[in-house]
Amino acid sequence: MTLEPVDRVEILVLVDNATDMLSSTPSHVESEAAGLMRRGIRMMAGKCLCCAAHGLSCLVTAYRGATTHTVLFDTGPEEYSFERNVTRLGADLGVVDSIVLSHGHWDHAGAILLALTMMRSRNGGRKIPYYAHPGMFHSRGVKLPNGTVRRIEDIPSVEDLTAFGAEVIVTTEPQALHDDMFFVSGEIPRVTAYERGYPGQVRLMADGQSWEPDELLMDERFLAVNVAGKGLIVFSACSHAGIVNVLTHARDRFSGVPLHAAMGGLHLSGPNEAIIPQTVEGLRAFGLKTIAAGHCTGWRGMTALANAFGDKILAPTAVGKRYTF
Repeated sequence: MTLEPVDRVEILVLVDNATDMLSSTPSHVESEAAGLMRRGIRMMAGKCLCCAAHGLSCLVTAYRGATTHTVLFDTGPEEYSFERNVTRLGADLGVVDSIVLSHGHWDHAGAILLALTMMRSRNGGRKIPYYAHPGMFHSRGVKLPNGTVRRIEDIPSVEDLTAFGAEVIVTTEPQALHDDMFFVSGEIPRVTAYERGYPGQVRLMADGQSWEPDELLMDERFLAVNVAGKGLIVFSACSHAGIVNVLTHARDRFSGVPLHAAMGGLHLSGPNEAIIPQTVEGLRAFGLKTIAAGHCTGWRGMTALANAFGDKILAPTAVGKRYTF
């Protein structure tokens, strides 16, 4: 399986935990406000702006010569923020070639059925390939200190996805997509001692009554694009596998191709605040030129990244930002 170089890739952040239209950005990142001005806005008002929500969704477009392919990577937590932001950003969902769901959590899958409807209303009703891991469809929860389980909303089922026009591809194997311009990983090997997944997560067993540990979230995968003259852009939506594990696997999978950028949530919040120092130190080994962290990274993790890498490397994600590599 190969990942052929592309001329460039553009990433438009449709949903993220933060909005930030005023902070300065590096030359390869356009803010939400700059995007509005580029598209000809004549008056700034709240009606023009996107909204933040706890989740992540990115529209990833790769270019090679006259060939262009677009992948929707996750859809955020719910329909309101997805539809509002897609509309205000002027994003054309009709060109989307496929959907990749990073893992089976509601904050990444909550708007998928609406996304399918919006896409098919603009593409002539064409079915949309949807790449999933079989472990995504388990019912899940988090075990609380008192021993009870707080349920996590299920993601849409294969049957529902199919009914809304998805062509569901369920596999544990890696996939090369769209003229080998995109790569979706298989299960990510866990090689570090400190990255242990999502503490306390459990999943419902076949009897429908009992819960079993599910902290490793083996259904999580990453998306990657190889940009000529730069290297791999790796999208890790939540990094439950651990961002160091993710990047180690990407480096091993494409030996000889440098890692250029890591983008997405690094899940250094909650119990995982304890592994911030090891994670920051582990990231140094990859020589990344851009760390576009956001979503579930958390302010403590973001502060540590800023202190370690500075704003020449750290370019936090926010709704409406457009990254070009």
